Amino acid sequence: MRLNRKLEHIELSLRQKESAVSTGFDDITLVHNSLPQLNLADVDTSCTFLGKVLQGPLLINAMTGGHPELESINFSLAKAAYTVGVAMAVGSQRAALEDHAVRSSFTVVRDANPDGVILANLGADCTLNEAREAIKMIKADSLQLHLNVPQELAMAEGDRDFRGILQNIELLTKQLTTPVVVKEVGFGMSRETISRLRAAGAAYIDVGGAGGTDFIAIENNRSGRQTRWAWGIPTAISLLEGLAVESPGHLIASGGIVHALDCVKALCLGCSMVGMARPLLKILIDGSTEELTAYLQNLIADIRRIMLMLGARRIADLTSVPAVIGGTTYHWLARRGIEVDSYARRKGEFSN
Repeated sequence: MRLNRKLEHIELSLRQKESAVSTGFDDITLVHNSLPQLNLADVDTSCTFLGKVLQGPLLINAMTGGHPELESINFSLAKAAYTVGVAMAVGSQRAALEDHAVRSSFTVVRDANPDGVILANLGADCTLNEAREAIKMIKADSLQLHLNVPQELAMAEGDRDFRGILQNIELLTKQLTTPVVVKEVGFGMSRETISRLRAAGAAYIDVGGAGGTDFIAIENNRSGRQTRWAWGIPTAISLLEGLAVESPGHLIASGGIVHALDCVKALCLGCSMVGMARPLLKILIDGSTEELTAYLQNLIADIRRIMLMLGARRIADLTSVPAVIGGTTYHWLARRGIEVDSYARRKGEFSN
């Protein structure tokens, strides 16, 4: 059942139309700099993530694994990550813990990318021993713990009891020597959720906002239901909610991000990394590893060009760029008591 579900998720994800929820990034306008005083060759997109240097602040986010037919997909994703110099997370390793025969669909990732940043992945209800085994399986730099309550509820065979998850996250963050990333799978996070995760010891949080892959819709399609809900907190709003938390830690923005401008908007607001999944999978499935590699290289090149138009030489400079927040995102944040004017009033001054 679990193996077949993996294949169904891939197929239905690729067939999914535009999300019923907007990411919110169209409500963010970056202030153009007509006098950037920079040479494009000097603009540096590199960053450090989980102790390793990447060529761009990008994470190929959790997608798949756990079925023999998916091994080649994970190998190609990892190969592209290796060539371009970006991070990658595997899909849930639950199937590989239960069936050693499908482990190669995960271990192939480390074969293709021996020294890069690789994230293991399990549900946030996993045991300590399971977490350690998942990390060891792919020599992971971090463990991604996913939160997917709406998806589980939409699945006929899904979980119904979510008690003790926060306490388990706290246990894992304390007991594991490998850093933990807590990730939503596409329904976003509120300021309250992120505060609780930070109090539980989570230093890295992927807000996984609404606006990308809709797992309620996927599960409804699997069961023959046509119901479509606009459910979740948009990605830009989730990120801004998290940034309103005192000491928010390292926030990763993911959920419906498809091009360089949205990546830069998220980085300007204050995230540490940007995650992408379905658009990259579609390029790979419809094309080749080489086409995916070229896409990622062009994405980083576009980020570099946008950085120059903002006068930012380094990724860290982007948090000094003025960003005007309007539309639904502004109204949401205003009603939630989250201050946004400071983003628009940044001076745009950089230490070059």
